[in-house]
Amino acid sequence: MADLTALLDDLRAENADLDRLVGPLDAAGLATPTPATGWTVAHQLSHLAWTDRWSLLAARDPEGFAAALGREFTDGLGAVDRGAAEGVGEPPAELLDRWRTGREELLAALAAVPADTRLPWFGPPMKAPSMATARLMETWAHGQDVADALGVTREPTDRLRHIAHLSVRTLGFAFAAHGLPAPEAPVRVELRSPGGDLWTWGPDDASDRVTGSALDFCLLATQRRHRDDLALTATGPTAQTWLPIAQAFAGPPGAGRKPQAVDASR
Repeated sequence: MADLTALLDDLRAENADLDRLVGPLDAAGLATPTPATGWTVAHQLSHLAWTDRWSLLAARDPEGFAAALGREFTDGLGAVDRGAAEGVGEPPAELLDRWRTGREELLAALAAVPADTRLPWFGPPMKAPSMATARLMETWAHGQDVADALGVTREPTDRLRHIAHLSVRTLGFAFAAHGLPAPEAPVRVELRSPGGDLWTWGPDDASDRVTGSALDFCLLATQRRHRDDLALTATGPTAQTWLPIAQAFAGPPGAGRKPQAVDASR
């Protein structure tokens, strides 16, 4: 079982890394467009604050979460865009305070969730460690959008292991999201960590394999880079089908990103 305390410490650290990027920004900086179409840095932060709020509701009031879900998600993903738009035009200090306050409340709430309790979510219910992992993944992914918008190269950390683990666990979901049957062949995943260690999942003797850097794998599974721009190798039909559709997040498949070579030619 995942160590919830360690997970929450890593989530806190991921929040802090993003805070160092956005904390100094004024209104003009928050209005910087990001690679997510139509979203500025303010949209990204407001989305994180909005999702933290939903996570907090799931942890504190599961019945209230279910009621709010039926009430607010009447137009599919429209609620997501509305949540992101809450921060547009909001004074920087107020937006940052809303995000900081919500994320700290969520950390405390997840720490108090009983070990066997499953929390409701937009996808399948999950226990507190899985919720913390999902929040870390999303904070890192949207932080990548912010870093790209600001022209900053972030130093990868071993916190990527949580995101890589989630990405491997969601292999079957990625196939289902694209209307494909669940694969029968297991996949061996071998990733080189930022610190140089080898992280592995799946049986040693699996004929289907994915190898490469953990950073590239996480960028792919969060759809922050196109596969053509990443040094990942897929061997076997299941692995080769999986990589182009991999997604670590709940919900329908995203549009992904165009190859950088294509963007640079425009």
